[in-house]
Amino acid sequence: MLVDDNKANLAMGKSILSKYYDVYALPSSDKLFEFLGHVTPDLILLDIEMPGLNGYDTIKVLKNDIRYDDIPVIFVTAKSSESDEYEGLALGAIDYVTKPFAEALLLKRIENQLLMQKQKAKLREYNDNLVKLVAEKSQQIFGLQNAIVSTVADLVEFRDDSTGGHIIRTQKYMQALVDQLIKDGVYADKLKLWNMDFILPAAPLHDVGKISISDTILNKPAKLLADEFEIMKTHVKKGVEAIERMERFGFLADFLEYAKAFAGTHHEKWDGSGYPRGLKGQEIPLEGRIMAIADVYDALISERPYKKAFSKEEAERIIIEGSNSHFDPAIVEVFKKLADDFAAIAGIYSDSPAKH
Repeated sequence: MLVDDNKANLAMGKSILSKYYDVYALPSSDKLFEFLGHVTPDLILLDIEMPGLNGYDTIKVLKNDIRYDDIPVIFVTAKSSESDEYEGLALGAIDYVTKPFAEALLLKRIENQLLMQKQKAKLREYNDNLVKLVAEKSQQIFGLQNAIVSTVADLVEFRDDSTGGHIIRTQKYMQALVDQLIKDGVYADKLKLWNMDFILPAAPLHDVGKISISDTILNKPAKLLADEFEIMKTHVKKGVEAIERMERFGFLADFLEYAKAFAGTHHEKWDGSGYPRGLKGQEIPLEGRIMAIADVYDALISERPYKKAFSKEEAERIIIEGSNSHFDPAIVEVFKKLADDFAAIAGIYSDSPAKH
């Protein structure tokens, strides 16, 4: 598009350019914007000194409109001072051609700029393809990560005959709690920093340390003795150590950081009486405080060789009574709204008969 209020310049420019390009010869900026509503040009040749909207004001409009800001603009003008050229380039013009036109120079300037635009388009396409490729690879890695986590969690569950379905149920409880916390604006500052692509898939690793516990203790058909319980408690430390060994490979660092928080702190208690570190209140990472409710609720409703399963109502009551002692009171308030959802999750992902 060639924009100039001088009819002679328009005629001369169109005569030169139409041998090689489709040219729209337009007498004003108003006509330019009218035609831009229907046609997107590869390049605009824009006069500066025009009545109404001059060239400088016109390019400001173009560069502030997402529909037109990528269209290259070359100023064509009788002005030839350095300050005039600088002003035009500062406003976003890609080149500056003086009138009257020198045919060979004008054509070469346009050819060079169109070649540059073509190369930029190819580069954008390459970058877009690269971004797409990275996204695909990231998705593959994410899928691999989830497959590994699922496999490790299954190994833990298969070894612990008494806790079938525990992994998937606690993950679902976690999801319900996190969603409601976000909805209610509870711990919003912390939750907005979480990567939700990692946080929930990391939850199943909270009991990964049980792999290190012997079968005689892990599957004892009776309540554990005091010394046996002390050994069982080491699954927290063992779980953290296992995840730290994974971290040494420098792979999925953020994901493993969440997993380590789950594994290392889900047995801590709000009043500081938990293990392994006796953390208190908000010293306990939020991941551990949320998982504590999910983990205990599931333990309560699950049958063990040494106890019968509590009813959903009894489990709900025990969680609520544990507010401000075992559990974070703010999260317990959220749990109250989700008691029916927890019960539904427990029903959907109940233990298989073989696990009993």
